[in-house]
Amino acid sequence: MSFCETRERRLHKALSFTAAPAQVGLLRKSVRRTMRQWGAEAITDQAELVVTELATNVLKHVGDGAPAVVVLEPRGDCLRVEVHDGSRSVPVLSEMCADAECGRGLHLIAAMSQGWGTVYTANGKAVWCELSLEPARQGMSVQRAAMVLDEYRRVVGTAPVPACATAEESVSDVIADLLHWLVASGGDAVETLGRARMHFEAEIA
Repeated sequence: MSFCETRERRLHKALSFTAAPAQVGLLRKSVRRTMRQWGAEAITDQAELVVTELATNVLKHVGDGAPAVVVLEPRGDCLRVEVHDGSRSVPVLSEMCADAECGRGLHLIAAMSQGWGTVYTANGKAVWCELSLEPARQGMSVQRAAMVLDEYRRVVGTAPVPACATAEESVSDVIADLLHWLVASGGDAVETLGRARMHFEAEIA
């Protein structure tokens, strides 16, 4: 199931861990697997990086062996990433040190995310950030289009892996055939092309 394919079931993943270097590596694998299951491979690297930085902050500032939880949840146009721990000490985004080590993690998170912050919880705090899901949605559009083109080329008997010029010709042929079908079904080809162009331009803006 993909977050792009359902609006009825709310996706949510909670990953418990203890603050330790080996656990951070396991978290990365779990995040990668979750992004793949949700069809969000396009933002896997970003999700892995922010989880790594937030989990490492727990190790550095809360303590080795401290229990914590990573929560992943798509919310609207963003993937919400939260790391919960038992400390009420709030991280602060300070000036970068000359060696780029001090405060590096929070600066990376701030640069990559739509927003970030800290909220107090009943048992401590949660540091959160939100990553745009737009790259994942665009990635799924590309995957779906590739599947359509592969099937179309199979039906008409063209090469399965065309050169760029042949690929553009195949896309034109698919669009033309779809418009023929639309007109035969009583649809408006010009209006449909206009809507498709508006959708495309809005998604890449």
